[in-house]
Amino acid sequence: MTTPSFDLDQDHLDLREWVHTFAADVIRPAASEWDEKEEFPWPVLEEAAKIGLYSLDFFATQSFDETGLGIPVAMEELFWGDAGIGLSIVGTALAAAGLRANGTDEQVGEWAPQMFGSPGDLKLGAFCSSEPDAGSDVGAMRTRAVYDGATDEWVLNGTKTWATNGGLADIHVVTAVVDPSLRTRGQASFVVPPGTRGLSQGQKFSKHGIRASHTAEVVLDQCRVPGRCLLGGKEKLDARLAKARDGARSGGSNSSMATFERTRPAVGAQAIGIARAAYEVALDYAKTREQFGKAIIENQAIAFALADMKVSIDASRLLVWRAAWMASQGKRFENAEGSMSKLFAGETAVKVTTQAMQILGGNGFTREYPVERMNRDAKIYTIFEGTSEIQRLVIARAISGAPIR
Repeated sequence: MTTPSFDLDQDHLDLREWVHTFAADVIRPAASEWDEKEEFPWPVLEEAAKIGLYSLDFFATQSFDETGLGIPVAMEELFWGDAGIGLSIVGTALAAAGLRANGTDEQVGEWAPQMFGSPGDLKLGAFCSSEPDAGSDVGAMRTRAVYDGATDEWVLNGTKTWATNGGLADIHVVTAVVDPSLRTRGQASFVVPPGTRGLSQGQKFSKHGIRASHTAEVVLDQCRVPGRCLLGGKEKLDARLAKARDGARSGGSNSSMATFERTRPAVGAQAIGIARAAYEVALDYAKTREQFGKAIIENQAIAFALADMKVSIDASRLLVWRAAWMASQGKRFENAEGSMSKLFAGETAVKVTTQAMQILGGNGFTREYPVERMNRDAKIYTIFEGTSEIQRLVIARAISGAPIR
């Protein structure tokens, strides 16, 4: 395929219906409960695993879809169901993306299955990049990895934060500094296997939204992992570091950024799911809610707001699908198309959910209606995996070629 086509084929239509049915029948009825509990929704994950939705096979199949649309289609439907539970289902996929972006085929084959497990024996993966003093500024990362040649082990020390499934996961993918003098080019990624001594969960965060998703610090204290846990292998790392020290352009991208570039369109699709869900609630409400003897949708103020919401959602989807298609075709994001999709979809989710609350009036501000939860969930999409400001910075640098700060 050399030109994009956004006409979903039968496989995509079947996928959308399958995921939508699960979201409607299983996720939505459980959403409010797990949001209130602020606990990981293990029973929902178990149901997802039983039908193959939470599985390595599912995510791998959609990742290799030559159109690039499988993941965005699935993400939109899952998060139409609920964002907190949706993140609990797909959080492991971020760790798997980090493994795939930086690891060898042998490493992917060994560790990816251990991130998912199977029905009745569920496993989780966690991608650990952000730090208390190094979120958007990945160059400020302090977690160190030092090689012990006597034992062929890497020793990790540091604290990671905002890690989805952090401490709860069986497999952690951790980015760390191996040569501080090289800043972002001196970083690498490591797998920390299950039960490794020296890794522990720090603070679990109580969050504004996505409350069903587990977010916590991960503390690494003299955490030793075998040499084979360095993603990509030591030979490749040594060659890359040597080039960087010689002043040559690095032969590979930053470990964290390589992961985020793969996942930004998918994150944009998640935001679209939230926005679409809120829009549908607001549209239905506007058609049935009467004031002054008529449905409120007959008022231009309400009708125009809904029209703008629909336009923004559809525009977001087109940006996400374009970026996903480009990634599947191996096309460069010359104008930061991946960041464009995440930026616009994230901003749309906040705008649309806020407008949905406004249309519902006082009802929108109560937990009796889901738009209040959707609005809380939406806000994270202007913050995580690159804030809106960072996305604008990436786009501005791409279109100008200037070293904008």
